[in-house]
Amino acid sequence: MELLDKDLVSIQEVRNLIARAKKAQKELAKMSQEQLDKITKAISDAGYENAVKLAKMANEETGFGKWEDKVIKNTFASKSVYESMKDLKTVGILSDDKEKKVMEVGVPMGVVAGLIPSTNPTSTAIYKAMISIKTGNTIVFSPHPGAKNCILETVKVISEAAEKAGCPKDAILCITVPTMQATDVLMKHNDVSVILATGGSAMVKAAYSSGTPAIGVGPGNGPAFIEKSANVSLAVKRILDSKTFDNGTICASEQSIIVEECMEETVVNELKKQGAYFLTKEQSVQLSKYIMRANGTMNPQIVGKSVETIAKLANIDVPKGARVLIAYETEVGPKAPYSREKLAPILAFYVEKNLENAIERCVEVLNNEGAGHTCGIHSENQEVIREFGLRVPVSRVLVNTPGTLGGIGASTNIVPALTLGCGAVGGSSTSDNIGPLNLINIKRITYGVREIEDLRGDKVEEVKTSETLGNVSQNEELINLLVKKILAELK
Repeated sequence: MELLDKDLVSIQEVRNLIARAKKAQKELAKMSQEQLDKITKAISDAGYENAVKLAKMANEETGFGKWEDKVIKNTFASKSVYESMKDLKTVGILSDDKEKKVMEVGVPMGVVAGLIPSTNPTSTAIYKAMISIKTGNTIVFSPHPGAKNCILETVKVISEAAEKAGCPKDAILCITVPTMQATDVLMKHNDVSVILATGGSAMVKAAYSSGTPAIGVGPGNGPAFIEKSANVSLAVKRILDSKTFDNGTICASEQSIIVEECMEETVVNELKKQGAYFLTKEQSVQLSKYIMRANGTMNPQIVGKSVETIAKLANIDVPKGARVLIAYETEVGPKAPYSREKLAPILAFYVEKNLENAIERCVEVLNNEGAGHTCGIHSENQEVIREFGLRVPVSRVLVNTPGTLGGIGASTNIVPALTLGCGAVGGSSTSDNIGPLNLINIKRITYGVREIEDLRGDKVEEVKTSETLGNVSQNEELINLLVKKILAELK
C-alpha cells in the first residue's frame, strides 16, 4: 500500500526516535565501562553469528557486490573492529597523571545520527552501533532507501542482543520510512549531538551544512602506483584482489593504475595473465558513456556489478572470466570518466615517462577527486616510498597491500573502520579511521601548579628596573642643567 504524505510520516517518526534515543542515552551514560563493554561484546557476537544471513540480504536487496565478500565485511565489522577496541577506555577516568596533575575523563556525546550507504549497509550498521555503544552514546540510523530492509534486520539483530546484555531499550534505532526530509530533520535536530555520515558527496556535504557537529567522508579515487622496484606479480595480485572484492564497492579500492614507461609491458602482461581485460579504443569510448551520468555523478547502474553485467550494459564483448576491465587513459578531469571514482571492477591505466611524472599524475588524479582519502604504492625502494608518501594529498598511503583491505585496517595496523576521514583537504573534519575515541569528549581536571608571580618572571622586573634607571638618569641631567644655570646667573 502506498503511504500518503510519506514525508510527513517520516518526519514525525524521526522526531519520535530521537526522543526515545535521548531518554535511553541518559540511562546509558550512567553505565560503567565494564557494562558498556559487555553490551558491545554482545553486538559483536550477534553481528558475527548473523554475518552470512545479513550479507545475503544486502546482496539480494541492493544488487551490489558479492554476498561471499559481504560476509567478510560483516565479520570484519563485528570481530576486527571489536578486537581493536575491546580494551580501550572510553568513559570515566581515562588517565590520571599525578606528576602533571591532569586527569582526563571520557564523556559521551549523546545521540548519534548514523547515515548508512547502500554499498556497505549491514557492515556499516554493525560497526557504527558498536563504536556508539562502546562510548555511551545511542544511535539513530538513517538507512539508504535501497538497503532499508537489510539495515532494519541488522538493527533488529544487534539491538535484541544488546538489550539481553543489559542495554537500555531504544539505544539502537532506525528510521523505517526513509526520506530525504527525515534525514534532514535527523541531522538538524537539537537533540542530535553528532552525525556519522557515510554516503555520497551530496549527503556528506549536507551533514556538514546541518549545523550539527559532523564526521563525514568524501569520495575515494585512489591511484595505485606500481614502481619499477616492485614485485609486479604480487602487486597485480593485490590490486586485482582488491578491485574485485565485493565488486569494488569499498571506496578505498583502487581506481587507476599508474606505471612508468619502462614498466608498461611487464605490468600489462601480468595484468592480462591474472585475468584483467584491456578494452579496445572503441570499447573504452563505449563504456565511458555508462560510467558517469549527465550531471557528473557516478552511474548507479555500474556500482557493485560484475564485469559480465557491465559489459552487457555497455554492449561490448569481453572474454568470459575477465576479472576487471581496464582502459588506457591520458586525461584527468570531470569529463574523463576513467579518471573518476568507479565503485565497480573498472580501472584506468596511465603510463608516465618517469618517476617524477608518475607521482605528479597520482597527485593530479587525487586533486581532481579523492583528495584526502587513500592511495597506494607498490615498491621495494624505501626512498621512493618516502617521497611518494610525503607528496600525495591523502590520509592513508598504503604500501604493498590491497587498497580495499589496507584502507579499512584489515590488512594494515591502522584503526579498523568502515568510515574513513579525509581531512581538511578532502572536506572532512578528521583524517582518522573513525573509531570510538572520535565519539567522546574529553574533560580535563587539572590542578594549578604556578602562581601569577611565576608567570610574570624576571622580565617585568628587568623592564621596571631599566625604566627606573632611565628616569634617574634623566633627573640627573635636569639637575646638572639647573645647577649650571644658577651658577651662570650668580656670575
